[in-house]
Amino acid sequence: MKKTFLLFLFAAVLAAEEKVDLAVIQRIKKEAFQNSKVMDHLFWLTDVYGPRLTGSPGFTAAATWAIKRLKEYGIEDAAAHPWGKFGRSWRLTKFSISLQEPEYAPLIGFPLAWSANTNGPLVAEPVLAPLKITDNLDAKKTAEELEKYFQEQKGKLRGKIVLLAKPTDVTPMTTAPASRYSDADLAKEAEAPAPQALPQFDLEKMILPEKREERRALFGLLPLDVQAKIWEAAYDSVTDKVNQFLAQEGAVAVIVPSYNADAGTVFGDAAGTYKQDQPMAEPRIALTVEHYNRIARLLDKKVPVKIELEVRSTGDGATGEGLNIIANIPGASKLDEVVMIGAHFDSWIGGTGATDNGTGSSVMIEVMRILKTLNLKLDRTVRLGLWSGEEQGIYGSRAYVKEVFADPATMQLKPAHAKLSGYFNHDNGTGKIRGVYLQGNDAMRPVFEAWLAPFRDLGVTTISIRDTGGTDHQSFDQVGLPGFQFIQDEVEYGRITHHSNMDVYDHAVPADLMQASAVIASVVYHAANRAEMLPRKELPGPAKLKN
Repeated sequence: MKKTFLLFLFAAVLAAEEKVDLAVIQRIKKEAFQNSKVMDHLFWLTDVYGPRLTGSPGFTAAATWAIKRLKEYGIEDAAAHPWGKFGRSWRLTKFSISLQEPEYAPLIGFPLAWSANTNGPLVAEPVLAPLKITDNLDAKKTAEELEKYFQEQKGKLRGKIVLLAKPTDVTPMTTAPASRYSDADLAKEAEAPAPQALPQFDLEKMILPEKREERRALFGLLPLDVQAKIWEAAYDSVTDKVNQFLAQEGAVAVIVPSYNADAGTVFGDAAGTYKQDQPMAEPRIALTVEHYNRIARLLDKKVPVKIELEVRSTGDGATGEGLNIIANIPGASKLDEVVMIGAHFDSWIGGTGATDNGTGSSVMIEVMRILKTLNLKLDRTVRLGLWSGEEQGIYGSRAYVKEVFADPATMQLKPAHAKLSGYFNHDNGTGKIRGVYLQGNDAMRPVFEAWLAPFRDLGVTTISIRDTGGTDHQSFDQVGLPGFQFIQDEVEYGRITHHSNMDVYDHAVPADLMQASAVIASVVYHAANRAEMLPRKELPGPAKLKN
């Protein structure tokens, strides 16, 4: 008990050394709460310009609007920064699907991104031909399962709409679809994870651990570039091979069930590859599980079924640009030192990209507005990055980090690497901020303890040593730069909005986004004016393909 008390006291002393300007925090809160514009930002990004698929005309139009708005707030250098050719440009312009026989019924669903056109309405019979891949990361087993599927279905699919999965059981919801962290949940989140040794692997020969749980654990521990290599070799190659087989067999379209079964909501993302050197996927539709199951039951009972379908899209032959949005508020005395904030700007197409990640983008635009409106003194430059390609592999922020700071493959540092104090990210839906993940950076604990203390009465209580993944702070962290993602309440993110047709404006919570805007504006203000740069972890070595 004495030792625990001494450690707590030591941490409190360290936190007390961090200077926190409560007067400025009060001004930030007032502006963020009483004069908030965050929901107006979100309105424009979603109701007007959403969705924002990377490389699409919709993304470009939304980016043009965001740049214009930032300039209206006095951030004159806001601009689009190309990072390379992304792949196919794709934009949905018309869609309909309905059951024609045995009785007419409209069906709830949407085409997955990069689906091909139907070239007008088509009417065809569906056929149930479920494909199951046990483990994408087991290359040998995957190849065997694919070959078995191809042999079983050969000659059966011409002119058919293929149902590519087994029906999904629907069970009554016995828990609330929305949730927030309890005190017990946050206490658990604050616990350090159990120590774990990295298993043996050799990606140059695609040799991964034999045990499935070790393969899955390994994936999350690897650098982003290495993760992308594994995923492309595993999941993407399977998708490409299945699409090629269906095209060769003459299937006219594919229907898949929503990958979550929550009360009529449809979840889905990509039909196939966005790469122009691969064939485009057949028209592929995600349906609500209930409607998918109805079709499957009719087929099981040998009842004749016909479906009418139309998909119309533009941009099949065009190449989409990879674009980031970069904007700066110049520092007063340490102009070349930078504090960055960011969120991914791109989305999928089922909804309008509200909680994934219009909320994060709107919050970060609002943070820049607050800092400029209050005319706060900022010693360091504050830089905003709104990224594209996050949904396909965190491409936009990875490209930016490689160009400006360091290449993770070689870890040859560029001069700007020494000048970035830290990066702060927002990308877990509408949920208010409850704390921050340290990404293993113990030295940041007393800093965040001090910075976040004035927001404890708004629910910001938890600092976790854990890593969290799947978003753009990882691009910075993997080259040894302090990069952080905030802990956020789940709300409806996993159950209702993530990659779904319900990812729309109505599922954003205004109070949550106002709170996040105030928290992040305060963190950025204190990082920009801190006497020293933020503490860093030990610099990592080049990304390895062997262990």
